[in-house]
Amino acid sequence: MAMGIVSDSDFEKELEKLNSDSIPSPSIQKLPKDTNGRGNGNFEVPEGLRKIIGEEANINGRASALQIASDFGISASSVSAYTRGATSTASIDNPHAEIVNHINTAKLRVSKKARKRLMMALNEITQERIEGAKLHEISGVARDMAHIMKDMEPSAEKNGNMNMNNSGPTFVFYKPESKSEEDFQTIHVRE
Repeated sequence: MAMGIVSDSDFEKELEKLNSDSIPSPSIQKLPKDTNGRGNGNFEVPEGLRKIIGEEANINGRASALQIASDFGISASSVSAYTRGATSTASIDNPHAEIVNHINTAKLRVSKKARKRLMMALNEITQERIEGAKLHEISGVARDMAHIMKDMEPSAEKNGNMNMNNSGPTFVFYKPESKSEEDFQTIHVRE
């Protein structure tokens, strides 16, 4: 029945429909505990769950990720693998690109927020505040935001793998080869 003004007879008909027993009432069923998660005998963890656990471990900490993993019957060693972008502990040195990209995207979101807060804190450090305010509070916020940004910036990849020891650019210098007198052909000339 559409909303609006209706006649009394139409209203009575609709009221009778609502009060009749032809509409079944919803029933509540409690599912058994063993139907949660992956199910019995299924050891494959869905890709989406791996991404969520990896993101959670990198953003909110390992304890939070372990709680999610325990709800789904996933081991702590698998959480360690997902944290590094791998699909299992056996492939921890070869992270899965989709999981790594998901984790890096999440880290960049946090880093972007920290960068905004850092800029706000730095903008609040004015000459007047330097001269008379408690500068250590404002500089503490800036320092903390810089640390968060550094921690959340994704590490650079090297040959498809996550490089954990990235310390910046690498410069390679080549020294020219030195020649000695013996390397040249000798010509004897008479005077």
